[in-house]
Order: sequence, then C-alpha cells, then structure tokens
Amino acid sequence: MAAPSAAPPPPVLPVSNPQFQTTTTVTTATEQKPEPEPAVRAILTYVWGSLQQSLSQRRPWAELTDRSALSKPLSFSEATLRVRHNVSYFRVNYYVVVSLILGVSLLTNPSSLFLLAALLGSWLFLYLLRPADQPLRLFGRTFSDFETLSLLGAVTFALIFLTSLGSLLVTALTLSVALVAAHAAFRVPEDLFLDDRQGEQSAGLLSILRAAVAVPPAAPPVPARG
Repeated sequence: MAAPSAAPPPPVLPVSNPQFQTTTTVTTATEQKPEPEPAVRAILTYVWGSLQQSLSQRRPWAELTDRSALSKPLSFSEATLRVRHNVSYFRVNYYVVVSLILGVSLLTNPSSLFLLAALLGSWLFLYLLRPADQPLRLFGRTFSDFETLSLLGAVTFALIFLTSLGSLLVTALTLSVALVAAHAAFRVPEDLFLDDRQGEQSAGLLSILRAAVAVPPAAPPVPARG
C-alpha cells in the first residue's frame, strides 16, 4: 500500500515588522505635530523684553514714598511744574501704580476680567495673528479683512459701552490719574536731580585735577652768573 502523500506546507504570508510600523507611526505623528505659532512667541518675547527693560529704569520706591519731601504747592504754576518734573522722573513707578490699580479692579470683578480677556484674545487670534493669506471663516462663511475689522470694532464698542467693563476701566483709570497727579503735585522735586548735579560737579573737579596733573611742573629758575 502506498504511503499517503504529505500535505503541502501552508503558504508563507508576508508579515510586516510591528516594531517598524510603530516606529514609522511615531515618527509620522511627530513630524505632523503642529508647532506653536511663531508670531505668538515673538510677541511674548518682545513684550517680556520691553517689560524687563522698563522695570530696570524705575526709581527706588523709597524716593516715591518719602513723606519728608511732601509739601503743599504755593501756586498752580508751581504744582504744574512739579507734576512735569515728577512724571518725567517717576514715569515707570507711576506706570506700575496704574497697572496695579487696574489689576486689582479687574480681579475684584471676574466678569469684567473675563470679558476683557475674551476681547483681547479675539483681536489677537482673529485679526492680529491671523495670516494675511488665510481669510477668516466662521459658521461656514468667509469674512474679508474689512468685515473682520468692522465686526471686532462693533464687539469692542458693545463690550465697553454697554457692559460693566467700560465703567470699571473708566473708574480705575480716573482713580489712577487722580492719585498720580496728587502725588506729583505734592512731591518736591528739588532733591531728585541732586545726584546728577553732584555728578556733573565731580566730573568738572576731576577734569580740573587731571588737567593740573597733565601740566608738567615748571623748571626751577637758573641763578644768574655773576
């Protein structure tokens, strides 16, 4: 009796390498991962650098809060002169005071803070940071730049003049300006530029001393021959 023939081996199916597939998928996902908007990073970097540079130019707070330098101005012209000098000298400090008053006012009113953040975000992402070659598309409709600007302007007008955000900002700014003007009018500015004058006098004295040192000493007189 003939032996039964052996069954043919099953066909070899091509099996892909799962490790290769995983690596390829991860690489593709990594390559397709969107990077942060470079314009946002540029704006944040510029704002942070400008803020650091401005804060480095502020005056010592001890000079701003020196009670011994406060006195009542004798006339309106003197008060105006003091305001002009003090605003120029304490400019960065006054900016910080105004910003703190605005920040505290917004923190005490969360709804106004939310409206202001939404308004600023709309201007940034719908107009300022949007690429010029990509029109705005909302609700299946394409808006031109003029329509986008008009829409944002109308929303800004409505939020400022028809909600509590406008009254809050006006109140905070009025209080800040009044506080800064009162301090600048009562702060005597005579001692603020004393260091500059002393520096100029020291520089003049040093220049005189250097000139004196640079002059060679006079030769002793030669006795006459008899």
